[in-house]
Amino acid sequence: MIRPHPTTRRTVTMLRRVAVTAIGLTLLAAGMTATPATAAPAGKAATTGSFVDSTPVPGGFASWSELLRLQQRMNTAAARITNAAQRSANSGFAGIVADPTTRQLQVYWKGEPPASLVATAQATVTTQVLPAAYSQRELMVAADRLRAAAGNKITTVGPRADGAGLLVGTQDGLLGATALAGVPVTVQTGVAAAPATRWDDTAPWWGGAAWRNTATGGGCSTGFGVFQGGVARMLSAAHCANLNVLATDPTGQTIGIVGTRNTGTDTLLLAGSSGGRVFNNSTNAAGAVVSEFSNQVIGASASQVGNFVCTSGAYSGTRCSIQVKARNLCINVRNFGTVCGQVQAENTTRTNAVGQGDSGGPVEIVNAANTLQVWATGTNTAIDDTNTAVACTGYVTTGRVCAWRMYYEDIFSGMAGVGASGVILG
Repeated sequence: MIRPHPTTRRTVTMLRRVAVTAIGLTLLAAGMTATPATAAPAGKAATTGSFVDSTPVPGGFASWSELLRLQQRMNTAAARITNAAQRSANSGFAGIVADPTTRQLQVYWKGEPPASLVATAQATVTTQVLPAAYSQRELMVAADRLRAAAGNKITTVGPRADGAGLLVGTQDGLLGATALAGVPVTVQTGVAAAPATRWDDTAPWWGGAAWRNTATGGGCSTGFGVFQGGVARMLSAAHCANLNVLATDPTGQTIGIVGTRNTGTDTLLLAGSSGGRVFNNSTNAAGAVVSEFSNQVIGASASQVGNFVCTSGAYSGTRCSIQVKARNLCINVRNFGTVCGQVQAENTTRTNAVGQGDSGGPVEIVNAANTLQVWATGTNTAIDDTNTAVACTGYVTTGRVCAWRMYYEDIFSGMAGVGASGVILG
């Protein structure tokens, strides 16, 4: 965990309030002393707005809507391919890169892919099928083998999207990684991670709001409203609180207890009535909050390598221009354990992606057809506070740590970990 004024450590730590010493990721909870740097509206946000329109558009696109329309077609095709591949135990599927700036979906396959599958993808978006040395199933087995052999020497491990081998993140390198894994390994050095209003919400609770752990005083963010056994619950990060701990908003209003918790996916459910909206805000060029509003959640969508996503933590506020770099990772969290189902993403502008206090907060994909709507794609887990620390943005700009490299739990993996059947729609 990280104190409000942490010193730099050569480790990955979870974005939590208390400092830790073992190698691992840092969780994103914050201390009770943090207060908004700007006055946030009390109660529910009555208005809605687009938080991407004022952000520079990458890749030569005329607008974010144009980029997101192409990304949406890519993700639709990617989901069909992934679902079909998972139904076959011997599938040669290796991975997908859905970077809209390349203007084509890249599918990596070991051997010959089913012609019908390729034709279906081509009917949706320009698709290029490329050869892969290993299937995703083979690489997941190799990743487990390397984690068992290397332990705390590695920060992150998962399959490369191109099927060439494993992608491993370390702070100082790992000698003999390929021999330990049994497949080629791309080793990244200088990789660490730390867990990363909104401030006076009311039931039904919305995502992106601040909540407090009444046992420790730590601060986190709400994720998405989800259903568990037909009952509305609120998704957040497991490192924020233990089972049966009471959660409140910053004004002391009761949200509910932690009723379900899974450390393996870093997800928990707060037993409070939840709705299908998330808080967001527009910002100026310096990242300061200009106006706050809420947006409708229209479903859940897995994010692919190359996708652009936005985060909405209660402390950092809404942050965009964040691109997915890897998925299906297992990350080593200091004094917490191994968390799988993780996605690695980086702010392409090298400004804040998330920071302390944003743990459990929403990661969103904006709807191209209507930028006032979002898909749930994950919940914040950790940041690389050792190697990618930058100035904080949003509601609390001092007294905490932020970074441009982040890790978040895939929405489907996270929901499965706590027995949630789906997100609540707005």
